Amino acid sequence: MSSEFTKILILGGGFGGLAAANELRNNLSDDVKITIVDKKDWFMMDLVKLWIIKGTRTFELSKRPLNTVTKKGIDFVNEEVTKIDPKNNLVKTTSKEFLYDYLIISLGVELAPEKIPGLSENGFNLYDIKHVELIYERIRDFKSGKLAFAIMGMPYKCPPAPFEAALIINSVLKKQNVRNSVQIDFYSPAPITLPAAGPEVSQQVLDLLCKENINFHGSSKTVSVLPNKIKFENGEVEFDLLLAVPPHKVPETVVCSGFAKLGEFINVNRDCKTVYERVYAIGDVNNMLVTEKLAVPKAGIFAEGEGITVAQNIISKIRKEKESAIFDGKGGCFVEMGETAGYVEVDMFAQPNPITLLKPPSPEHMGEKEKFEKDRLEKWL
Repeated sequence: MSSEFTKILILGGGFGGLAAANELRNNLSDDVKITIVDKKDWFMMDLVKLWIIKGTRTFELSKRPLNTVTKKGIDFVNEEVTKIDPKNNLVKTTSKEFLYDYLIISLGVELAPEKIPGLSENGFNLYDIKHVELIYERIRDFKSGKLAFAIMGMPYKCPPAPFEAALIINSVLKKQNVRNSVQIDFYSPAPITLPAAGPEVSQQVLDLLCKENINFHGSSKTVSVLPNKIKFENGEVEFDLLLAVPPHKVPETVVCSGFAKLGEFINVNRDCKTVYERVYAIGDVNNMLVTEKLAVPKAGIFAEGEGITVAQNIISKIRKEKESAIFDGKGGCFVEMGETAGYVEVDMFAQPNPITLLKPPSPEHMGEKEKFEKDRLEKWL
């Protein structure tokens, strides 16, 4: 370790990175240097994108500058990570180099619409901040026709979000008195709506869709997109407006640095340790298996929990105490429907099987969702 001070480097200022940085800073002395590196200079929860589509928020009023972490004694570097060299405890960014004693990789995932031929030219990306404002405008002008939602890769982050988008837009179209003139279809490569939540919750989500006359088509794996047409492995359908969740991938730097193979994520256990000493991977960038076929979903609440777990173990290591924290796998996601929201409660590592429970939609859950955002912004930034 450095004789001057201990250096903790956090790559990524999202849920996991911010949660870890704050936990570390609140429990360690000033001779421990904590640095967040992110190519973005702002933070905004992905859930806000749904509110932009709904028309109750704007991007400019929702994002928060990441450099406000400096007032807490956390350094911030607004640069892209270009190389991770764990053998030499070194990270390179666009113009700088950093040595570290502990490294937390929290770089998230990147959207890869290029993996689906024709998607970028013929559809909108539900997860792209540049697209959500355009989607807002298109929905306001949409009077009739076929509206298609399509998940085009698994796994993807925020599993309930595409279904929330469908239910929210359904609500908007009702308010515009055009819903009866719009056919809404939802396509997924999975056979059920939320595989990670299990068959019971998936059926409840399906019931919510059916109640709103939204047609769910499972086992629909997208091959390509043409103008007004989606081609699947088992057929094709026409659309007038396509809102898609593209495939995801880890940042190229993660693959080039040897942490994950192309098309995969960083494999970790519940302590989030990588194969390298004092290097951890948290949040969407990792793959934490629950069973042979089931992994912890990619969601902010889990990234937050993993970030706190890693921070607690680093604190123990610095204090020369036993590392004992493991990620508990507990969390949940809201399922917003317009003015109300349901809540999926999850315990991924419950024995003998993961437990998921969908609490029915209510205005109270909608208020809790707004509080969820507010509380964390105040705590982290």
